[in-house]
Amino acid sequence: MTYLRSAIFQVVFYLSFIVQMIVFTPVYFLLPRKTAYQIPKNWARSNLWLARHILGLTFEIEGMEKLPKTGFILASKHQSFWDTFALIPSLEDPVYILKRELLWIPLFGWYAAKQDMIPINRADKGRAIPKMLKRAREELARGRELIIYPEGTRKAPGAPPDYKYGIARLYNDLKVPVVPVVMHPGLFWPRHGFKRQSGHFKVRFLDPIQPGMATDVFFRHLIEVTERASDALLVETVRDNPQIEVPASARRRLEELAAQAA
Repeated sequence: MTYLRSAIFQVVFYLSFIVQMIVFTPVYFLLPRKTAYQIPKNWARSNLWLARHILGLTFEIEGMEKLPKTGFILASKHQSFWDTFALIPSLEDPVYILKRELLWIPLFGWYAAKQDMIPINRADKGRAIPKMLKRAREELARGRELIIYPEGTRKAPGAPPDYKYGIARLYNDLKVPVVPVVMHPGLFWPRHGFKRQSGHFKVRFLDPIQPGMATDVFFRHLIEVTERASDALLVETVRDNPQIEVPASARRRLEELAAQAA
């Protein structure tokens, strides 16, 4: 039944994407940028609705009240395609840093460019970071929420952390609060394959890390608080979803945590 639901979801998910692109694209590019953002936000909401009603996959967000009122950085764990879109409806005006090549993808790239997403040319190492920082500073000054994945790519639940120092550079140069975010959608919507599992999980916003810390101290602190909260949430999520098939990376981490607690 899980595979059947997953197959149905995949078909409906992509059909919905194609239909919404065809219907809304002409309107999207005529609207002012922030008004037009409602179209991808509604697309994200429709994906969450499909996941709830076809897969039986639900979630809740904790800690929204902790988010600063002005521009800030969301430093999020990244496990799944799910977390690239699922938080968009809950945020006022999010902006992502993304690879420049993604802007070359027809329609997707045009949509991203319309929302002033921040491209980075990884091949241009000498100038890429200063350009990215300049754009990030401009978008934060507009009160936007800058979303970044400090590990750079999707990681399996429970996998050893691999944080990139770029988040520390952003913290040091932009001087805005950083809000760590932990979640485990990869237990239900893995980064590879099409199998999707039913269940319920939490997205947890942690306390903002205020600007002013030494860069290296901030980097170590971010890793410590994020990984501690991520481990606690992994234990909680698996405990509350005994029906799911837990991936090997998560099982190993749970065994390590159990041994530490013994």
